[in-house]
Amino acid sequence: MMFHAAVLIPIFAVVLGLSIPIVAIISGIVSQVKKNNNDREIRRLIIENHVDKETAKYLVEEPEKKQGSNPYPALRWGSVLIGLGLGALLNFVLNLNPKHDIYFWILLAFGCGLGLLCSFIIEYKLQGRAKREQANETE
Repeated sequence: MMFHAAVLIPIFAVVLGLSIPIVAIISGIVSQVKKNNNDREIRRLIIENHVDKETAKYLVEEPEKKQGSNPYPALRWGSVLIGLGLGALLNFVLNLNPKHDIYFWILLAFGCGLGLLCSFIIEYKLQGRAKREQANETE
């Protein structure tokens, strides 16, 4: 029995779609197990070689997670979602149809951009205030 491409393509799509999360979960578990094994090996070597306390503490401690370039992710996402909500509300008031009217999507994009702009202004002011407070503490 011969399969046509019209039958095989959906089957491959389903198989590949299901295999991606499975591979991601297995990869995460394998990397966590390897990390735990490396940590145990480092601790064993520290004990065997009688390493001083400061060096052992430096080797065993988890590195501090660096704060990314955006210290306010909740503010940014909240502002974007509020902007999208305002754009959707404006679309509702204007009674635009999303299937046939480009203005629906333009207003949603405008709301998103407005939310990002508000987020930027608030972050800029908060960072300026934090820098001033830090400068006052060092004086």
